[in-house]
Amino acid sequence: MNPDDFPAPREGFVITHFLVVSDQDRSREFYKTLLDGHVLIERDPVIMRVANTWLILNAGGGPTDDKPTVTLTTPPDPNHTSAFLNIRVADIQATYKDWSAKGAEFLTEPKDHGREIRAYVRDPDGHLIEVGQTTGLSVG
Repeated sequence: MNPDDFPAPREGFVITHFLVVSDQDRSREFYKTLLDGHVLIERDPVIMRVANTWLILNAGGGPTDDKPTVTLTTPPDPNHTSAFLNIRVADIQATYKDWSAKGAEFLTEPKDHGREIRAYVRDPDGHLIEVGQTTGLSVG
């Protein structure tokens, strides 16, 4: 691992996304294969750079001294969510075709919603990932 690649800023801050996963190896391979993620740490936790952000993939667990009332778990119901990854792509049709060939199972084909075309896919634990292409942006 190159220490310069690690998401530990010398000033300011870096945002990483932490996902609770049931199988670190399976999830690492999913994000590595589908999103060309660069693995910095293999496991416990998995830390990887994906495009211009970082993902931490770790097993769930009970409360700790710094979060005494919080239990980390994979999504108990993938049809109800309060957060998801949002990935912007240049060409959603090409991405849809490429990722489908790599085994991604989209909920639907990309749908045109005016300012964007989007579709959703789930990771192996049911975390929702929005894939969108901006088609028109009006700033006002």
